[in-house]
Amino acid sequence: MQLAKKIIIADDHPLFRTAMQQAVKQLVPDVAIEQAESLPELQQLVEQHKDADLVLLDLQMPGAHGYSGLVFLRSHYPEIPVIVVSACEDPAIMCQAIDHEASGYIAKSSPLDTIAEAIQRVLQGDIYLPEVARRHQHLPDEKALDLAERLASLTPQQFRVLTMMTEGMLNKQIAYDLDVSEATIKAHVTAIFRKLGVRTRTQAVIAVQSLDIEKPDQQMAQSSQ
Repeated sequence: MQLAKKIIIADDHPLFRTAMQQAVKQLVPDVAIEQAESLPELQQLVEQHKDADLVLLDLQMPGAHGYSGLVFLRSHYPEIPVIVVSACEDPAIMCQAIDHEASGYIAKSSPLDTIAEAIQRVLQGDIYLPEVARRHQHLPDEKALDLAERLASLTPQQFRVLTMMTEGMLNKQIAYDLDVSEATIKAHVTAIFRKLGVRTRTQAVIAVQSLDIEKPDQQMAQSSQ
């Protein structure tokens, strides 16, 4: 007897999560779906569902900076394939997602048959990249990949602390939210600095923010100038 598939949809827009859930249920009849609307929620979900078959991940979510959520998933749960589902249709961004070990990329404007093909191919163990990205001349960003490797060396708790740091939270606030001592947070921060090769909180935040991608409306504004 074949076990039901378990898929996690991570996106901060409720309407899109609902639409994607309906699409997935049409494509994979026997499926259990979990949803997350922020990176911290997604971290908790994958910890609870380490046997998930697939994560559908939006890059623009609270707590995430561009590829940071993807880097976290691939470093700590490498057995779970991840398809990036984004409003961004820049072929360079699509290729960079694959550089960061995504198993596929789906533009949110894609028709249902394209979404179906991507999900089916990734569930079968393949990589799915839209045709426009396959035609794109692409060279990996070595600096970004080096930073991703450094981020991947963080423990899940260190990654949570770093995420909170990027939101401007102080050690005392982070300690309260994570229900640990401030000394524990200070130890995590020291380890984060060492692993990222930085000396200050500002440098650590800037490093993570360098993984950000431009939002579609920013891209349109720039292209019209």
